[in-house]
Amino acid sequence: MRATNKTLEIPFRSCAFESLIVHHRSSYSRQRYQRRLRRWLVSARKGRVAIVTGSSKGMRKAIALGLAQEGAKIVMCARNREQLNMTAMEIQHSANTEVLAIVADLTRRDDIKALMSKAYTRFGRIDILVNNTGGPPSSTFLETSEEDWDGVVNLLLMSVVNCCREVIPIMQKQKWGRIINMTSFAAKQPAERLILSNAIRAGIFGLSKTLSNELAVDGVLVNSVCPGWTLTTRVEELAKAQAKATGNSQEDVICMWENSIPLKRLAQPKEIAALSHFRCVNTFPFFL
Repeated sequence: MRATNKTLEIPFRSCAFESLIVHHRSSYSRQRYQRRLRRWLVSARKGRVAIVTGSSKGMRKAIALGLAQEGAKIVMCARNREQLNMTAMEIQHSANTEVLAIVADLTRRDDIKALMSKAYTRFGRIDILVNNTGGPPSSTFLETSEEDWDGVVNLLLMSVVNCCREVIPIMQKQKWGRIINMTSFAAKQPAERLILSNAIRAGIFGLSKTLSNELAVDGVLVNSVCPGWTLTTRVEELAKAQAKATGNSQEDVICMWENSIPLKRLAQPKEIAALSHFRCVNTFPFFL
């Protein structure tokens, strides 16, 4: 059989599979193929209802914006009403889709119940849940109080448990659902001075793997996304705290993190969002 000159490259860039390139001498041009692929991705998510928690800024905002641009209806929540409303207006204007913004404190079970109830009442379904809250402060074990542990367990772990508890019965009834739990590389490889994140995000990782085994038979797919160092306000705050603790400059701390990465740079929020979007796609469920 005669060999053909084909190459398949799948890097993640500004959106899920946006830069999938198929090189073939007699095939479509790169630009035309990307337009066709973009339309396919939009059709895969169009009309889906996605809840993205804590989505008023940073990586969480990038995830909500990307899903909106690919046709999903967005439910977003945060504690800061002013920031939340500004972000909701920005996403609605950019993506021309329905956006429901709800003020909620994810450490409060009643707020989570109200969030999910309002989302379901408005849209009649919940297809995608992206659990992502702000990270805990930088500290060592001996610097961490009992109150710190209690607060972060409620914010990081129990918010995921309670959000999943509300949406899973809906997704099971629909026979379709996607749950993405945003954690961190710290779930697998502990980071210096991040004892709270190291311990609790590993619990979220274990929860995700357990739920994925239990719910796949119902068409509900559960995944974790564990980003490395990403250029967000949160990471800048961690760099500042670590610089103060070690006597180095903030720039030196970030440079150290960059040098630990093969690409020698931090990730961009939209790059992490792209992977999350891929996990929400309707096609190829066996691989998700």
